[in-house]
Amino acid sequence: MKRSLVLAGILLLAIWFFANPAQAFTAKSLDISVQQNADAVITFDYELSWVENIAVFMRIADPGLELKKALESNYKKPVVVTVADGGRSQFIVQGFASPQEHNGTVTMKSPALSFVEAENVLNQYWFAPFINPDFSPETTRVSFPDGYFEEFANEISIPSISHTLNP
Repeated sequence: MKRSLVLAGILLLAIWFFANPAQAFTAKSLDISVQQNADAVITFDYELSWVENIAVFMRIADPGLELKKALESNYKKPVVVTVADGGRSQFIVQGFASPQEHNGTVTMKSPALSFVEAENVLNQYWFAPFINPDFSPETTRVSFPDGYFEEFANEISIPSISHTLNP
């Protein structure tokens, strides 16, 4: 009797697991703070599903490392990971913005950013069929050294931004 109850419980859990994809990697906020020297401090807050937390715990997938590789690949710039845990990753990207000086004024241009490729990378993992990732941050903020900023809501890609710094 006990054995059949255990088997029935396992069967119900298996059906539930395979029939209900878990909400997966959910991007909460992305903050890109362009510094005076054109470096950027990028802070990415996210939530992981229990399946992803297990994968992170087992070191099958490390969100911080995956994001670092994506940033280095896309921008061809050195990236330093300063924080990487189960809900936040923070990076310093050297030379992130492109400054141009003209007649004493400086215009900085941040590059475009897209998480489409990150979504494709996540889909290559063994647990991909069981999750529904959301790579579009609820809020994305790109700020410049003089306090100017632009915000985006639920966008998987953000455009390049040019801003002339106030003296």
